[in-house]
Amino acid sequence: MPDLIEVLGGHFMSELADPYPAYARLRHESPALLVDLPMTAAYMVSRYADVVVVLRDNALFSSHANARGVGLVMGRTILEMDGRDHFRHRSIVNPVFVPKALGGELPSVVESIAHQLIDRFAANGTADLVAQFTKTFPLRVIAHIIGLPIEDYDQFQRWALAIIGMGDDPGAAIEAAGLLVDYLRPIVALRKREPRDDLMSKLVHAEVDGHQLDDEEVYSFLRLLVPAGAETTYRLIGNTLLALLANPEQLDEVRANRAEIEWAIEESLRWEAPVCFAARETTAPTEIAGVEIPARAGVMVAISSANRDESKYPDPARFDIHRRADDHVAFGGGRHFCVGANLARLETTIALDAIFDRLPNLRLEPGAGPPGVYGLAFRSPRELPVRFAAR
Repeated sequence: MPDLIEVLGGHFMSELADPYPAYARLRHESPALLVDLPMTAAYMVSRYADVVVVLRDNALFSSHANARGVGLVMGRTILEMDGRDHFRHRSIVNPVFVPKALGGELPSVVESIAHQLIDRFAANGTADLVAQFTKTFPLRVIAHIIGLPIEDYDQFQRWALAIIGMGDDPGAAIEAAGLLVDYLRPIVALRKREPRDDLMSKLVHAEVDGHQLDDEEVYSFLRLLVPAGAETTYRLIGNTLLALLANPEQLDEVRANRAEIEWAIEESLRWEAPVCFAARETTAPTEIAGVEIPARAGVMVAISSANRDESKYPDPARFDIHRRADDHVAFGGGRHFCVGANLARLETTIALDAIFDRLPNLRLEPGAGPPGVYGLAFRSPRELPVRFAAR
């Protein structure tokens, strides 16, 4: 059985620059290949049509597989739940992330956070948009929504990266999850006594089937929401900015017509999905791409591969806002469609608007070398050096 590193050529959280030639070979030669993953073995599914089937059929392809992966660090979360159990627990947080709830004062708060960060470098004429903007912007937003009085954003970023990077270093992930809970413990206790209008208070006082969530269930929700809210959206914003900066004509078009931001985001999600895999396990014997798969077998859908499937998207390596590709699978599918998708789109829209308004003549730093997107399990630029007209 080949190792994932052998197949794609990098560590799970590696600096791998281009896994797409390997994905193309898999789609043509081994679209359901049994590989050895960091935690277990699984059939890696790489074609768009097959990935969609796996993501949508929640009865045959159970999310319980995540109990053997992220569940070891985050605890029992909605990522590993199925059926009514999943529905009841997801119903606790769903109302916070639906479009109606993301209206009101939240867009103004998110916009204020964006401008506060841009204030720090707008007069300089140069910046690294990853280090100075994208890495902390979504963390500040999710902290506001949850009700976390974060002061040390760099520390939270390190915890989030360690938790999400459990495939490479499980020990560091478990340690980071413990440190996060230690930080959260007194805040959870305070919300029990003095509830506020924030997500943490909703979790602390939520009930499932007439039973209030216990502390461990609350911590599991927070161990999921903090890293997910911080990490995936920062990658989405970075990928979208890089794609537009590398395509100046499309950048000019989006700056002139802000309605095109919506399609820049959707094309970015297709072109470089921030989260590259989703884990499932079969509940009965089945067949994928002609391969017989037994019951209780691990299945890993390659989201990045599906979104670059040439049978679905012609010339898939080309970034094109006019593709109007809103049928990508970057946010998953079925009942486990990403609960934070609307928030991620809102944050990215506001971030791009603020950057375009505040940084005239924005362009890649001349002579800095072309920035790239890196990673295997999660993908985004490491840096994004830019130049603009100082204000």
